[in-house]
Amino acid sequence: MRMLALVFCLALCVQGCSYAISPPLVKQSDKTISFEQLLAEPASYTGKTVILGGIIAQIKNTPQGALIEIIQKELDYWGKPVRTDKTGGRFLLRHPGFLDAMVYAPGRELTVAAEVVGTEEKALTQAEYSYPLLRVRELKLWERERRSWDRPQWIDPLYDVHGTGSGVE
Repeated sequence: MRMLALVFCLALCVQGCSYAISPPLVKQSDKTISFEQLLAEPASYTGKTVILGGIIAQIKNTPQGALIEIIQKELDYWGKPVRTDKTGGRFLLRHPGFLDAMVYAPGRELTVAAEVVGTEEKALTQAEYSYPLLRVRELKLWERERRSWDRPQWIDPLYDVHGTGSGVE
């Protein structure tokens, strides 16, 4: 019985410490391609699978599927976008199905394994911008991080959390 419990706990730990993208796609991806290289010459990487991440800027559902504009961010050891103001630029993801815009909302972080398709011209403010276009093979949407200032981080016996008053008039 103890052995079964130990195996179960070990399986949970390993699952909790896994990379954002499945191992077969990680093996298929070309880790030598940087985002800067992809941005400079997307046509030369057509057909290659890359792993990228970032923050959703906007999403649009079309009859061909969802088109997601991503602000690129570097990925950490686990494949999660690093929270920083540094970015290499933007890229577009084409997902074959419908994605709910309330779930895949601007500001959400994601990691993707995708195949390079080419480029797409799109307006960014006043200028035309050439975005690398990728076709989604696997997508990981990260949970929203709770902001630490949402709730007090201390416990004070005199602090009334619900704002109902102390009852003393």
